[in-house]
Amino acid sequence: MQALTSAILGAFVVYAASWYLGLVDGNFALLLFLASVVTGAYWLAERFYFLPRRAAAVRALEASDAKRRADLAGMGISQVDGDIAEAKIKLFMQPWWLDWTAGLFPVIITVFLLRSFLFEPFKIPSGSMIPTLLVGDLILVNKFTYGLRLPVLNIQLTEGNKPQRGDVMVFRYPPKPSLDYIKRVVGVPGDTVSYMNKRLTINGKVQPTTAVPEFFDEDNMRYFKQYEEVLGGKTHRLLNDDDRPAFVPGADKFAGYEGCSYTIEGVSCKVPEGQYFMMGDNRDNSMDSRYWGFVPERNIVGKAIFVWMNFSSPKRIGFFN
Repeated sequence: MQALTSAILGAFVVYAASWYLGLVDGNFALLLFLASVVTGAYWLAERFYFLPRRAAAVRALEASDAKRRADLAGMGISQVDGDIAEAKIKLFMQPWWLDWTAGLFPVIITVFLLRSFLFEPFKIPSGSMIPTLLVGDLILVNKFTYGLRLPVLNIQLTEGNKPQRGDVMVFRYPPKPSLDYIKRVVGVPGDTVSYMNKRLTINGKVQPTTAVPEFFDEDNMRYFKQYEEVLGGKTHRLLNDDDRPAFVPGADKFAGYEGCSYTIEGVSCKVPEGQYFMMGDNRDNSMDSRYWGFVPERNIVGKAIFVWMNFSSPKRIGFFN
């Protein structure tokens, strides 16, 4: 068992190292699932096989010691050397290969269940959602609002709320589902979404915006125009860059592309059933549905709701729209 356990742990280390070095596309949900299965198997083996065997060995030692003492007492010898307490501890102790597997199972399965069905942490890697979310924000994603999903396979198990316009949603990036993206839901199934001359129109209705003081981007050392936009009854802030044109260059030929119209002024799309149109709040610095298309329901991961830490700016902790 020591050799087998060493090989299994080594395989996990090699996979994690390859992922870190960019040699493979990592899948943390799959890694956590496999770790739960492996440690769970060891935990069951420990509970129903290895632990009873160690307990039996301790009882046999105690019985042997008791018999030896009884035999000596029968010969009139009351002072007997040999304390078996330390030997009992060693016999009952888990070997290292069980300590590193069965011993970790309760922690791993708890993390797996919490992450799969309740809340999953993410780190914001880019500035596409500025000013709502900044690079380095550590956020929590609600995994049950849109319905519970089977871990790894992401198959929906229960009905939940449908994503609404204005929700900040994490989803599997359609061109490469192994990647998780975060954007704002702008269009729901059946909507006609137009983004022309940097103004958002949904089903022929211009979404109201109000100019607010400019936003200073510390990473780029630049000021950007900032607006408050009302979307789905919720107010959020967005940025515009006057140096960027309104048209969308280099859009992919994605599924549903025929329902979109691209002009020098921007883009207009009819959102298909079961699909969502996503945009970043940093409107001129976001690769979103304008470029790679719609997000299908099967790609939904959850609703982003809370910044739980930003080590560069702890004051950012809190809920957001």
